[in-house]
Amino acid sequence: MARNIFNQPPKENDQAIAAPPAPSKAAKLPGSVGGLRDSLREITANSIRDIDPSQIDMDGLRDRLVLEDGGIDELAKSIGKHGQQVPIMVRPSSQPDRYRVVYGRRRLAAIRKTGGMVKAIVRTLDDEASLLAQGQENNLRLDPSFIEKSLFIKDMQEAGYKPSVIQDALGLTRQGVSNHRVVLDQLPLKVVEIIGPAHGIGRRQWGELATLSKRVDIVRVAKETLSRLPSETSSAEKFQAAYLACSSKARVAKKPAKQQKTTLIKTRDDAAIGTLSVTEKAIAVKIVRKDNQEFSQWFEQHAEASLIKLFDQWQDENGSGK
Repeated sequence: MARNIFNQPPKENDQAIAAPPAPSKAAKLPGSVGGLRDSLREITANSIRDIDPSQIDMDGLRDRLVLEDGGIDELAKSIGKHGQQVPIMVRPSSQPDRYRVVYGRRRLAAIRKTGGMVKAIVRTLDDEASLLAQGQENNLRLDPSFIEKSLFIKDMQEAGYKPSVIQDALGLTRQGVSNHRVVLDQLPLKVVEIIGPAHGIGRRQWGELATLSKRVDIVRVAKETLSRLPSETSSAEKFQAAYLACSSKARVAKKPAKQQKTTLIKTRDDAAIGTLSVTEKAIAVKIVRKDNQEFSQWFEQHAEASLIKLFDQWQDENGSGK
């Protein structure tokens, strides 16, 4: 199980009102993670500051495929009506009076739309602790989709984070991390960008689409299919449309024709008398009449009897006629 490094916030939405932190009486977790959790409880109550959004850099690893979508517009309307109920977390930048976002990217994007100051917890964290806070807060508040988690895992691995840190950041086992990465490794990233986060589409469905990439140009099919959909089509609906189109293409795709082996039959004098063609389904003897008129006439008269004689000979040699 992953280590929870802060109190779990409400899951309803990004504007859920956070309950006042209770006094810490639980047993401390070992190491820096336990200390970070206790510190977060304290600073949540005492260290929320108003910061100009222009002072905050939207850096760090990607944990969302889309930040400018309808959900951000709805969140902006909620914040404009009720105010920002849940603070984001930032950490000091190397530049004076600037900050780097740890978590709360959606809330920050929404407040940049509405204008005004953003409520933020300022915490000095190293990269590892920042990643843990980012991953766990996102899992608890707004669960990322399967493919978003897969991309987050890919970015963390390429950034050199330890497997244990990646598992804790997303609350996954080692096998769970592997399951996400295996599917993503089989998919063209362009398809993921075209479709989007596709909330509700899980590992099995993404895996089936990845399998189709071996038989169909899924990037091209997805582009063509989604270009015909209304602009308000959800990401999950885009996935279903692309998957159905790719499946249909795979079913009608023609199998490559089997090679036909053709042998030229010649006489002892090296004169061509016909061809023997062999395929997976049949063997055919062809005699060109214009080059062998008399022989072709004789062959036509004796072909049936000759074929039966050959068949009897085969039975005698193989003992199947007894």
